[in-house]
Amino acid sequence: MATTSMLKAIFLCLLISAAAASAPRGRKPHSRPPCQQLVFYFHDILYNGHNYENATSAIIGSPQWANKTTVATPFNFGDLVAFDDPITLDNNLHSRPVGRAQGMYLYDQKSIYGAWLSFSFLFNSTDYVGTLNFAGADPLMNKTRDISVIGGTGDFFMARGVATLSTDSFEGDVYFRLRVEINLYECW
Repeated sequence: MATTSMLKAIFLCLLISAAAASAPRGRKPHSRPPCQQLVFYFHDILYNGHNYENATSAIIGSPQWANKTTVATPFNFGDLVAFDDPITLDNNLHSRPVGRAQGMYLYDQKSIYGAWLSFSFLFNSTDYVGTLNFAGADPLMNKTRDISVIGGTGDFFMARGVATLSTDSFEGDVYFRLRVEINLYECW
């Protein structure tokens, strides 16, 4: 009889352990340090119908009620923007670029500012050669946002990790600058 009670107690402990192990946990820091850390800034100047010479992005798709020289209201919802922005090592737009950020973002929320990003950093400088590729949701109202580094070429061959975005500056609907802190966890 004591053995049966003991077996039941052990079984109960195993059930509780299994339930605790499979329960969702809070955000856990990465268990190992990154193999490479980088910080870049990219500068986006949206075409507004009058700034063709220095624009680095343009609305290429918009809702029926919008146009392609001003962002849609509310919350830019439905605008698809293609960009070819300079990447710098500091937050000065006029600093020597180390590459280009090329891709698109789609404003995808009707109730708050938010976007979905898909882009590459293209490097061809004395500092770096190759690409880093990114994709993910960008909840713009958060101070920092994490998106996935999903691959790379050249100096970043098969790189994977996380990029933390923060809005470093913005001027209305025409200019914004993002600080991109990259932590790579797979480096070859």
